[in-house]
Amino acid sequence: MSMRAGFLMSALAASLLSACATTPAGPMASADLQARSGSAVSGKVTLTESNGRLRVEAQVAGLTPGEHGFHVHEAGDCSAPDASSAKGHFNPAGKAHGHHAGSERHGGDMPNLVANAAGDARFSGEIEGLSLSGASGVVGRSIVVHADPDDYKSQPAGNSGKRIACGVIVAR
Repeated sequence: MSMRAGFLMSALAASLLSACATTPAGPMASADLQARSGSAVSGKVTLTESNGRLRVEAQVAGLTPGEHGFHVHEAGDCSAPDASSAKGHFNPAGKAHGHHAGSERHGGDMPNLVANAAGDARFSGEIEGLSLSGASGVVGRSIVVHADPDDYKSQPAGNSGKRIACGVIVAR
């Protein structure tokens, strides 16, 4: 093998190894958040399934400082100006609304987003009981950000106020 061919083979191998290192461990989906209810909120949510767990990564901007309800909603429809077209929280097990870490909760109940003084929020965590597809699947549903914090107890949705951003979850 010539020196040039060896160099090209090494470069190709390094490129392939580099690509493998940055490839997610499993199937992936995302939602581009669009402003609703007169807000200026925007962001992106990425969902990755690996080892039977759903990992959620979110970056949201344009929020008021503090906590905001953050949920997976039943319908993948964000067309209404107030995001009411997204319907209620995704609830495949038919349970009451509750704390995201409890066993008695909607599947779509997630931790509140916490925005800093500049109105930016980041979230990274794993959500129990959800997947990308199947009976507990989120692809084709929506992610909604609310104006107020979820109190994790009020029925049916945690008293989290207006829907200020919405994005349909699509497979990538």
